[in-house]
Amino acid sequence: MEALYLLVPLSILVVFLAIWVFFGASDNGQFDDLVGPGWRILQDDDSSVAAPTPAVADPESPENTGTPHAPTRGSNQTHARLPDSPD
Repeated sequence: MEALYLLVPLSILVVFLAIWVFFGASDNGQFDDLVGPGWRILQDDDSSVAAPTPAVADPESPENTGTPHAPTRGSNQTHARLPDSPD
């Protein structure tokens, strides 16, 4: 019973805080246009995107330097190889 003396005012405070956050977001225009962003995703505007240029092989890229890559899913390599330590 004594827990209710803490929980009831705390829950009322949480409700008022949620209402305050909701009306603050509403006043700042958060909920002005709920449909427009969804329709903008569906619009086809590929004409504004430039055609990709072919990649030029960079001699310093990791693909060309022979550095090992992280093991991929399904590979047999389970542990990374550590360099030999001088003893």
